Amino acid sequence: MTSTKAFGIAKRELWETYQQVKANRGAAGVDEETIVMFEQNLTRNLYKLWNPMSSGPYFPPPVKQVEMPKAKGGTSKLGIPTVSDRIAQTVVKRAIEPILEPIFYPDSYGYRPGSSAKQAVAITQKAVLAIRPGG
Repeated sequence: MTSTKAFGIAKRELWETYQQVKANRGAAGVDEETIVMFEQNLTRNLYKLWNPMSSGPYFPPPVKQVEMPKAKGGTSKLGIPTVSDRIAQTVVKRAIEPILEPIFYPDSYGYRPGSSAKQAVAITQKAVLAIRPGG
């Protein structure tokens, strides 16, 4: 039987990612822990995250659900992960994005760097006008 690491992560990568998450700020998750609280025992908290992520398994905590008002009425549900899970998600994103980004189609806009829903709508409108001039 062979054994492999789940996801090899350098401790430096976790530190750099923490700095990125801290700069983005953000609300506390379901555990009510803020960035300031996370920093009070930073070394231990980063180790507690690094250990299961680098040797497996990592189980993310629940996500806090918040209802945000919409501009035209009603609400939209928003999920707020814990500080540690935001760090974990960002570590994974930073690792896989350079690998996966080149294989996406140029007209794929969902959750990609430098892309937005407005760009997707604009390209769709342009395509429709090309098919049916005058709209």
